[in-house]
Amino acid sequence: MVPTVTLRPRPRAFALPTPRGPLSERLIETLRRQPGAPLAAPAPDALAAIDDPLADDDLQLALYLSYELHYSELLGVDPDWEWDPGQLAFRAALERPFEAAVRALAAPPDAVAPARIGAALQELVAADDGPPLSRWVEARASSEQVREFLIHRSGYQLKEADPHSWAIPRLAGGPKAALVEVQADEYGGGAADRIHATLFAKAMAAVGLDPTYGAYVERLPAVTLATVNLMSLCGLHRRLRGAIVGHLAAFEMTSSLPNRRYGNALRRLGFGEEATDFFDEHVAADAVHENIAAWDLAGGLAASEPELAADVLLGARALLALEARWARHLLDAWESGASSLRPAA
Repeated sequence: MVPTVTLRPRPRAFALPTPRGPLSERLIETLRRQPGAPLAAPAPDALAAIDDPLADDDLQLALYLSYELHYSELLGVDPDWEWDPGQLAFRAALERPFEAAVRALAAPPDAVAPARIGAALQELVAADDGPPLSRWVEARASSEQVREFLIHRSGYQLKEADPHSWAIPRLAGGPKAALVEVQADEYGGGAADRIHATLFAKAMAAVGLDPTYGAYVERLPAVTLATVNLMSLCGLHRRLRGAIVGHLAAFEMTSSLPNRRYGNALRRLGFGEEATDFFDEHVAADAVHENIAAWDLAGGLAASEPELAADVLLGARALLALEARWARHLLDAWESGASSLRPAA
């Protein structure tokens, strides 16, 4: 059966959200002015005082909005802010503690010979013992909890594949071809209605959520924003091209089974193909993608640029670590009978 939910494609645009502290307040207030308005970078001491950058709502929202200038329109914001030197310097100051925290959480990977990167990724994924979120959702989640899950994921899935696509011009030969092969499927293989971001929007609409890009930014906690900011950090910095490749490889290698479970959860709750199509598509597509991503993409990159092998593993380990924190946040909230989202404004 062909899904009946029809969405008219619209340009990405959303309103600036409510600030969550001095960093996001400074950025949001400045973005409402003309490009070139002063935007002083935060003092190093102020950033050093943040206990956990990965869980800091203020820092993560500021980073997310700064990165969004590359992806979408922020309503009321001049597009020239995207490359404004002051804005970029502000973001760079936030990226330093964020990247340091990511590297500390992921832990330095053991040295692996470039020829073993594909096997090392398989071993890393097999050893992952993150919280069993997909099993919990499949068997126990209520309709409201499934909607919360989709809201969390909307921060990335409504622009699915875009952060990884930044790596395409930075690769060459076999790794470039492998990445394009994976990304072509993510973008529907030439069929606009099969673009994965579109399928996710249809799933949101099918369960009664607003599928508009950015509609739920206000509700996303730091632990969720950090998972998206990691992709933007690695995708936008050429020096981290190994990390974004490792991130994508691990993402594809850990996708098929969880998506089967999420689709089963929606079916258990009585939702139809309009809601499950996104997840069912990933069960099939990612089963193919995982070998391409692990061996042709990640393994190929390590073979052609051996100095990037450690970064490939860093990206994979960072994905698994941040996803585990995110999953634990959801499960802790749900097991205590609370919402995993920030309160509605």
